[in-house]
Amino acid sequence: MADRKRADERGRQGRLAPPEWLIGGLRPAPTPIPWPAVARAAIALAAPLAVGMATGQSAYGALASMGALSGVIGDTADAYRMRIFNIAVPQLYGAIGVTVGSLVFGHGWLAVGALTLVALVSGMISSIGAVASVSGLLLLLNAVVGAGLPMPGPWWKAPLLLTLGGLFVLLLSLLAWPLRRTEPERDAVAGTYRAVAAAIEAAATDAYDTRRQAVTNDLNTAYDLILGRRAREHGRRGELVRLSAQLNVLIPIVEAAPAVHLRGWGVDPAIPSAVRQLADAVDEGRTGTVEPELPEPTTPAERALDSALRYAFAVVHHPDPDHTNIDDRLGRPAALRIRFRRAARNVLLSGASWRYGLRLALCIGLAQVLVSVVPVERSYWVALTIVFVLKPDFGSVFARALMRAIGTAGGLVVAAAVLAEVPRGWWDVPVMLVLAALIPAFSAKGYAFQTAAITPVILLLSDVLNHQGFNLVMPRLWDSLIGCAIALVAGYLLWPESWHTRIGARLAEAVSATADYVEYAFGSEDDRAERVRRRRRLYRDLSTVRSEFQRALTEPPPMGARAAAWWPLVVAVERIVDATTAARVRVNHGAPWPAAGEAVEVAVQLRELADGLRRSSRLVGVRVALAGPEEGVLAPLRQEVRAARAIASPGG
Repeated sequence: MADRKRADERGRQGRLAPPEWLIGGLRPAPTPIPWPAVARAAIALAAPLAVGMATGQSAYGALASMGALSGVIGDTADAYRMRIFNIAVPQLYGAIGVTVGSLVFGHGWLAVGALTLVALVSGMISSIGAVASVSGLLLLLNAVVGAGLPMPGPWWKAPLLLTLGGLFVLLLSLLAWPLRRTEPERDAVAGTYRAVAAAIEAAATDAYDTRRQAVTNDLNTAYDLILGRRAREHGRRGELVRLSAQLNVLIPIVEAAPAVHLRGWGVDPAIPSAVRQLADAVDEGRTGTVEPELPEPTTPAERALDSALRYAFAVVHHPDPDHTNIDDRLGRPAALRIRFRRAARNVLLSGASWRYGLRLALCIGLAQVLVSVVPVERSYWVALTIVFVLKPDFGSVFARALMRAIGTAGGLVVAAAVLAEVPRGWWDVPVMLVLAALIPAFSAKGYAFQTAAITPVILLLSDVLNHQGFNLVMPRLWDSLIGCAIALVAGYLLWPESWHTRIGARLAEAVSATADYVEYAFGSEDDRAERVRRRRRLYRDLSTVRSEFQRALTEPPPMGARAAAWWPLVVAVERIVDATTAARVRVNHGAPWPAAGEAVEVAVQLRELADGLRRSSRLVGVRVALAGPEEGVLAPLRQEVRAARAIASPGG
């Protein structure tokens, strides 16, 4: 009886507890604080304010600090060359935005039309990529600020000050470039080696899947950094060639890891230790002949890992790798003009791009109409809230609206204390130094935390411009709630694609690509480089699918519930790719080749699963039988496919 009462009590508590999709965004992410970014943000926002105070032009200093805030938000890249693009290019769009906004300031319906058009362009270009997304954000953000706040004349002064603030952030971020030119790329390659060591170490544990995901993410990051830099440099620089060789030689080790995992027992501690030795050698740039101390291999999986490790030791410690043997696993990026033409074509001809742009334009237009009809003091805050909530490539609109409201409320508590207790003047500089430092520290923890950190900074800078003090606080809360409501209704509920998810179709494409990979891996052709490229693309696509599902999990029912139900199938497909790679590695190192038609039968099973996912919005049944020798090299692969089939048709 007592046990039943306790169970009933737990059930009542569970019903009263907030749903997971709601509280997930309030958990701080377990990420380290980026201390260099913290220092840059503090200096970048406080220094212009101090200069403005010293010269008697505090408004100019506040505008430069606003530009620096935009630069801090965009300063997310590791490689120095990418920082130039991530900060400088968006600043150009921000300057255009504030110019357009200031030109229509006080012009009523002309301002409504102009901001609606800017919102359409901002939403459409966001689909191009990360830099374009931040550029679109600053274009619309600064246009809203320019149309809502009086800017100092002449017209060019505000965009110049905002741009100088952003370029100041860029200057601070590039100070160490002469001493650490390739340090980010080297750190990324060494970090990938360490992630592989951790995955091999966890081969016989439940933590393997999580560690393998970390390997995929680190590989993607490292290839993006190195290939992106090589695309912008003519010729083949020695350091980049060496890093490319060290990254490519890691691929056979990554391929051997699933074979060791599927074997079902652990590895000798000397193996992950050897991989960590390679990571240290990459990190420190060591060369010379080094022989690894490895156990004697006895199985095909062990022979594959032993061979890959010995080859990696030879390449990593070689002082001058053969540049003719560098294989860009994902292919080098196209020329800039070609990528520009592709991006323009995708923006103009993509239905998704137009839908995103129209959603954003509708919400901004409604917000501007509302504040034009109903007197709302400092009305730009309504549109600013919509900009941050509804940027379509930033994640779940529903979850972000809730997190924005919660984060704004938390930030306003801090802002109220600052505006009520700290006298305006030179005290603003040390206060800004502290508040600005919190932005990158809190941004790493989640969106609600980032909003809570940014809100008092914007309010303090706004007060420097319009001197309203504590009276800014409560209107900003109401404006934020109005903006969140507009985003939820006009940007979420009115668009069926928001709550009718396409995650099934995305997963089906990944399953179909997996079927192609299975057939190619055991087909008549034996182009290892092409096989590796296919596997890397497939892992990258699966990583994207996983991100889509994780974003869908933050949505309310039915989308969140459906994503949760299909989530095990995403993991199952990743395990199928691992099993395929492991089987091929075992064949390459002595295991017998599978019988004719075995791989084709597996591919047929996967394609039927993909077709079922495309036709249904629910989990599907798969009826094709899948049989084969239980001792064959493809037996683990068939087992993983059967597991996926069981997940897809739980009642069948």
